[in-house]
Amino acid sequence: MTALRNVKRNGGAPGVDGMTVEELPNYLKREWPKIRGQLMSGIYKPGVVKRVEIPKPGGGIRQLGIPTVPDRFIRQAILQVLQQDWDATFCESSFGFRPGRSAHQAIRRSREYLKQGYPWVVDMDLEKFFDRVNHDKVMSEVRKRVKDKRVINLIFRFLRAGIAHEGKVLNPETGTPQGGPLSPLLANLMLDRLDRELERRGHRFVRYADDGNIYVKSRRAGMRVLKSITRYLENRLKLSVNEAKSAVDRPWRRQFLGFTFSWKLNRRISEKAIKRFKERIREITCRVRGRRIEVIVKELSQYMLGWRNYFDITEVRYILRELDSWVKRRLRCYLWKQWGRRGYRELRKLGVSRDLAWNTAKSAHGPWRLSRSPGLAFALPAKYFAAMGLPRLYSKPT
Repeated sequence: MTALRNVKRNGGAPGVDGMTVEELPNYLKREWPKIRGQLMSGIYKPGVVKRVEIPKPGGGIRQLGIPTVPDRFIRQAILQVLQQDWDATFCESSFGFRPGRSAHQAIRRSREYLKQGYPWVVDMDLEKFFDRVNHDKVMSEVRKRVKDKRVINLIFRFLRAGIAHEGKVLNPETGTPQGGPLSPLLANLMLDRLDRELERRGHRFVRYADDGNIYVKSRRAGMRVLKSITRYLENRLKLSVNEAKSAVDRPWRRQFLGFTFSWKLNRRISEKAIKRFKERIREITCRVRGRRIEVIVKELSQYMLGWRNYFDITEVRYILRELDSWVKRRLRCYLWKQWGRRGYRELRKLGVSRDLAWNTAKSAHGPWRLSRSPGLAFALPAKYFAAMGLPRLYSKPT
């Protein structure tokens, strides 16, 4: 029942069979005795996983695997039991996809190490980790913790489930598809071996899923660690380090989980995260969408509240104030384009004087330049959008 509630809450797209999460309860009422019998006898066979490719924010393609809803339900049930057993055995420096742990805790731990006198970071990027996980290595770790052969075989079948892509069904020999409930737990199980090796060597490190940083005292030490750990990953875990994206550098020149650090070691939102924020705001406020401003503000509100909840721990807060101002300029620009020839009349309705409204309406400047003009700033102040429900990113730190 807990698995059913979690699958319904998480939602998600249908798999290859087209079944939605809303249809799952009625399906289970009809089919559960049969499914339960197959699970207990060890003959349950998972369905094909639907592959969906989405662009990564930094470029490239991320491959997601969407299991059928019944398979998602079974994977979720297995996850709940195994995670309860395994989580307490995982390393203290692992923060991703674990109950009671978060990216914020990982960022805070990183700063602790920097302030302890380890001012260089070994930033390791595992190349296509979820696509290249070695099944034999994963199952070897599973067998150390699970005795029931039915569960072992079921997990193996989930790993080897066919993948539907472009009209063909592929049979994977490596990888655990992102999108399935079990994948993050299996990733932590696999990378716990790396964590224990780093602990054995006495390193200060933080790992969030396949994203990890090691903190050292000098560049020379960092280069030695990067070379050694790369060799360990390739030989022992059959994983590759992306040399182009991995580096030994100062923390303010690298980004981790959307954050970086100032030279004073204050938490700061990374340039990549700011760029992604602006790209998303531009998508929402694109004038060709032709939607009413109230609809645009509602969509902005949903995105901005989630973004603020995550990035509000930044200690360099003037960036939030600048982004607030930039979002309001985008909205003024959107409205000005939408008004078109009605610009003068709309400004007058909003209390702008005749001369200022006329000068604004007849200006040769483009909409973006005018979004900062006195006329539009007076007609569309911050409180105008706040009344529609636009949230503010900036607030004074408590």
